[in-house]
Amino acid sequence: MLCWGNASFGQLGLGGIDEEIVLEPRKSDFFINKKVRDVGCGLRHTVFVLDDGTVYTCGCNDLGQLGHEKSRKKPEQVVALDAQNIVAVSCGEAHTLALNDKGQVYAWGLDSDGQLGLLGSEECIRVPSCLPKIMSIDTLVRTCSGLSFGRIRSGGSIRNIKSLSDIQIVQVACGYYHSLALSKASEVFCWGQNKYGQLGLGIDYKKQTSPQLIKSLLGIPFMQIAAGGAHSFVLTLSGAIFGWGRNKFGQLGLNDENDRYVPNLLKSLRTQKIVYICCGEDHTAALTKEGGVFTFGAGGYGQLGHNSTSHEINPRKVFELMGSIVTQIACGRQHTSAFVPSSGRIYSFGLGGNGQLGTGSTSNRKSPFTVKGNWFPYNGQCPPDIDSEEYFCVKRIFSGGDQSFSHYSNPQNCGPPDDFRCPDPSRQIWTVNEALIQKWLSYPSGRVPVEIANEIDGTFSSSGCLNGSFLAVSNDDHYRTGTRFSGVDMNAARLLFHKLIQPDHPQISQQVNEKTGQIIQYDKFYIHEVQELIDIRNDYINWVQQQAYGMLADIPVTICTYPFVFDAQAKTTLLQTDAVLQMQMAIDQAHRQNVSSLFLPVIESVNPCLILVVRRENIVGDAMEVLRKTKNIDYKKPLKVIFVGEDAVDAGGVRKEFFLLIMRELLDPKYGMFRYYEDSRLIWFSDKTFEDSDLFHLIGVICGLAIYNFTIVDLHFPLALYKKLLKKKPSLDDLKELMPDVGRSMQQLLDYPEDDVEETFCLNFTITVENFGATEVKELVLNGADTAVNKQNRHEFVDAYVDYIFNKSVASLFDAFHAGFHKVCGGKVLQLFQPNELQAMVIGNTNYDWKELEKNTEYKGEYWAEHPTIKIFWEVFHELPLEKKKQFLLFLTGSDRIPILGMKSLKLVIQSTGGGEEYLPVSHTCFNLLDLPKYTEKETLRSKLIQAIDHNEGFSLI
Repeated sequence: MLCWGNASFGQLGLGGIDEEIVLEPRKSDFFINKKVRDVGCGLRHTVFVLDDGTVYTCGCNDLGQLGHEKSRKKPEQVVALDAQNIVAVSCGEAHTLALNDKGQVYAWGLDSDGQLGLLGSEECIRVPSCLPKIMSIDTLVRTCSGLSFGRIRSGGSIRNIKSLSDIQIVQVACGYYHSLALSKASEVFCWGQNKYGQLGLGIDYKKQTSPQLIKSLLGIPFMQIAAGGAHSFVLTLSGAIFGWGRNKFGQLGLNDENDRYVPNLLKSLRTQKIVYICCGEDHTAALTKEGGVFTFGAGGYGQLGHNSTSHEINPRKVFELMGSIVTQIACGRQHTSAFVPSSGRIYSFGLGGNGQLGTGSTSNRKSPFTVKGNWFPYNGQCPPDIDSEEYFCVKRIFSGGDQSFSHYSNPQNCGPPDDFRCPDPSRQIWTVNEALIQKWLSYPSGRVPVEIANEIDGTFSSSGCLNGSFLAVSNDDHYRTGTRFSGVDMNAARLLFHKLIQPDHPQISQQVNEKTGQIIQYDKFYIHEVQELIDIRNDYINWVQQQAYGMLADIPVTICTYPFVFDAQAKTTLLQTDAVLQMQMAIDQAHRQNVSSLFLPVIESVNPCLILVVRRENIVGDAMEVLRKTKNIDYKKPLKVIFVGEDAVDAGGVRKEFFLLIMRELLDPKYGMFRYYEDSRLIWFSDKTFEDSDLFHLIGVICGLAIYNFTIVDLHFPLALYKKLLKKKPSLDDLKELMPDVGRSMQQLLDYPEDDVEETFCLNFTITVENFGATEVKELVLNGADTAVNKQNRHEFVDAYVDYIFNKSVASLFDAFHAGFHKVCGGKVLQLFQPNELQAMVIGNTNYDWKELEKNTEYKGEYWAEHPTIKIFWEVFHELPLEKKKQFLLFLTGSDRIPILGMKSLKLVIQSTGGGEEYLPVSHTCFNLLDLPKYTEKETLRSKLIQAIDHNEGFSLI
């Protein structure tokens, strides 16, 4: 990585250098042997994304824009994002947006105008936080129909927040105080300051603190978004540009200097085949497909490259770049950069006072000037007598603020640089063509690969996607889009829809709008705010009464009659309500029996709870002994656990540790009951175990008891387990999850396009399994060893393989597990869950939101939120590494995972305790309660807290 420009705040990441400005490109030692995926430049800070998805920041941190509290002069990792695979970043004046590979957006830094989109009240957020999931257009329609929605909570660390629809974001862009996001469905969202109309929502709003859909842009296929200081642009797949916001210097290119509060079409560039656009503080640059550059807006420092300092209210071509094919452009605050691969050179123009032009001086440049450096042209021959380490083959250029960067490689290893004129997967939203459709239709019913099904499904997900799918992209005709020419290939659209409705393709009804077996995805029917609108527990009780007694006049219509509207959290509430009812019924029955035993000696008294007395050293044997003798009705009672020799009373915490310890023991692969798969780090039933089915029945009972008693358990099973529990059939996707290499091989077999499958793969209907050091061949079907796999029967082979792994080979073991599980945790409510929802409820999730945890914590005794001990406690806690934070959760709550209901359901309580600073913090896991001595020194608190959480097993009365 080469860098140049303003270094006064450390934003170049060069460490503790003496210079405040770097006048020409300088190597950054930090990036040696590292590949950079993206760079975002704020006014005084910089964000780097590496190929492995990690994020590093450097520069000014006065407003939390670095996302960490470490060194400012050199790049330091944003550890709060270490669980995310970040693919792109963008920076405003002092805030940052980061996009992960799942389409989720994280934000941190200055939030004075709501530019973080977190609905928070803080002036700035110093740790990355996940934006609320954004509403789609159909949700907005529902909103306008009169439904009210719950308030979205905000905080200062990574979290997922409930919303009405999951929107996959593919691009983000930051202005100085506003933000934009583009969804895969070609919907544009905006939030932050609207002083100049930069949100495109009209003149009525001064700011928006949560993402808002720009409804005037619906139905248009966009490929890029861009933001300047206070102006915004979107670029369509056909090169049309819509702009809005501040226009004092003509930066919208609309032939005037009037601000725009809604998107306006930039008509003068409509025929120029624009493929990329970027913005400075008050100027704009656009790149054409032919490699030309147009600029407009503020030109006072020469940043337009027209050899003048005049402002331009209309787009004007940079003539001094004509004759060269430019493939990349980038705008800083008041300078512009352009890259020409044929010469390997970077050109820059505009303000140079902070060295941002890289020309070796602080002079401004009014026309393009070569950035200093031994630039090497792409595909140029590297002479053997030169030191290739001193030559730079540019891969990508970045600019922003008063700093510039270039990612380069050695001339001897130089691959092609990025070309903004060519379709880029990060900017191209759809890939739909006739060949893809034909390939899709060629698959038998139910055999369409997931990748193709998802791609087609995305085509029909919105009007923008649909319009983009049928653009005449095979030639340049779609660049002529206007009032007389739509750009859409109508013949292609007609032919496609004609093919889709033919009876020869019954699989269409199973793949267009579904991914998991439904004609329409099940979650499209969810009403996420249902728990905000009704008391779901009372509704369930009313529904149970209706089931028992029929519809009564005084019982209202219940929402439980329509269970398809419940999301995973609502279903969890229903299951917990059902469990509470069953527990109460079991307790009542026990009390009635005990009362009867007072008068009828033949009736024995019973305990209203299910009591497990176990020894730590023999936890499995003791538990099995008790559960073998337990009657079915007793499983419905509340569970209480007693560890022999320990005097703690089980109010929930002892039970949590019991589940943790017994599952750790039962699932340990060293006992041979389960096989551990190294590649996926998952376990599955071992078909070579010596244990009898009773133990598997016990594991099923334990899992059922955990759910029934509202306790998270640590199960490293694939999704296939939950599919089978809900009587759904495992598929090739499940094999890919459990055994990635085998799954990929099976997919390659299915996707192989030639006819010589038998000769190429040399397979028959058998599977080779390990049997205590020896290999054994099992036939998947009758006479499988004599049945070769060919193009016609390869789907049957894959099905048989999947069936053997997940069903046949472990049938008796899973049946025992299934029987034990449903003995405790069966019924109608469980059947409402989808497999992934059931999995999340059983094992929890890792959507940690540490600021939300702090925000929801209550205090007792002498403590309150601003107490000196509490303040240093949270300082110490937030500085802990992720593993220690998870260990703290385990210490305090009995589990290091988050319940499906989210971090808000983990209500922690911290109370003051007597004694001096030599005492350790003490947890009461039953109540998520922490006894915290009144420490006065931060290091003492850190030492004592770590010492306590490192010893988190065992109970005693305090």
